[in-house]
Amino acid sequence: MRLSSFALIGGVVAAPATAGTISITIPRIAVAEYHRPYVAGWIEPAGGGAARSLFAWYDIKKGGAEPGHKWLADLRSWWRKSGRSLKLPVDGVSGATKAPGTYTIPLPAGIAPGNYVLNVEAAREGGGRELVSVPITVPNGSGRASGKTELGAVTVAAK
Repeated sequence: MRLSSFALIGGVVAAPATAGTISITIPRIAVAEYHRPYVAGWIEPAGGGAARSLFAWYDIKKGGAEPGHKWLADLRSWWRKSGRSLKLPVDGVSGATKAPGTYTIPLPAGIAPGNYVLNVEAAREGGGRELVSVPITVPNGSGRASGKTELGAVTVAAK
């Protein structure tokens, strides 16, 4: 049985509590053969410490001799920080690759007050790799940074 991240309370669907939102733009790149990028995001204390994976978008349905998770190591920074220790797929973290566009995901509740760095990394077959880091203060902080090729704007707003 797969548990949903939403709960039914008194006949009304209740969303899980969040500490804010993260917005990620995957730009449209004009190339002959475009492959959707693998993208991962994590948050870690600004002074160093344990990283917390927030999402990993990859080819979750690819099986066979080369399953989709095999290429997650191309997200080198994320892989070293926390990816290799995860048993994939992870409910609430793993998801399919995304087409160009802007996506909003929740910043999970339960993040202790303090200074953090939100990291978003992308790698694309036949393309490049890019890491965007956004400093953030929890609670009530916000930040924005932009990539140059594989990622567009990355914004975070903490409540």
